[in-house]
Amino acid sequence: MTDWRSLRPKWGIVLGSGLGPVVEEVRQEAVVPFADIEGLPVSRVPGHAGKFIFGQLGGESCVIAQGRVHLYEGWSAREVTAGVRWMIERGVRHLVLTNAAGSLNRDHSPGTWLMLRDHLNLTGTSPLIGAPRFIDMTETYSRSLRERFASAAKADGWVLRGGVYAAVVGPQYETPAEVRMLRTLGADAVGMSTVLEAIEAHALGVEVAAFSCLTNWAAGLHPEPLKHDDVIGMGKRAAARFASLLQRAFTDS
Repeated sequence: MTDWRSLRPKWGIVLGSGLGPVVEEVRQEAVVPFADIEGLPVSRVPGHAGKFIFGQLGGESCVIAQGRVHLYEGWSAREVTAGVRWMIERGVRHLVLTNAAGSLNRDHSPGTWLMLRDHLNLTGTSPLIGAPRFIDMTETYSRSLRERFASAAKADGWVLRGGVYAAVVGPQYETPAEVRMLRTLGADAVGMSTVLEAIEAHALGVEVAAFSCLTNWAAGLHPEPLKHDDVIGMGKRAAARFASLLQRAFTDS
């Protein structure tokens, strides 16, 4: 293994619940547990391993955050985005964010992937609080990266649809009434992560792409109750397709 301090990855990738198997496709060069980095919070949520993996994927240098921390664990917005800042300090210029999300759109069934083109920040906070950082958010999710990943999916034989992600605090899942509200607001998926990280990275001048693995129907759209174990299981099953997408997008660059 290489000393991670000597590595300068171009790409950063954050893996959401159950998506850890993506790292199996990486030619690993170094592994750093979150707990070994001073000042970095460590997740206590099942499905989040809590470590950085440096390596090569599709010919591109990358660092992968296998897991993340969340507001609902009691962390602040600045703490939630500490891992993103750490990756950017290592040299990352392109950030890929992933999450497990509930589908609000009947055209997007569980087991499929949604590429974010915009978001609704309903968390009530921001990692930019504390300074007058008035950042334009029109192009938070890079158009050029969206086109690149859409082309990669097409070359792999599937259609990667775009949509709007609503970020809420959690940890409870949404009520049917809240789901109806989110659908009225124009959201296609709902989850408890990603948006604060996207805001931070965009404010720091990094290109951002983000993807939701739709692991379940949101409350009221299906009679079965929501369970975290089911979310993790669906994420693991969908991870292989996303790993293939990354390889294709990186190889064709």
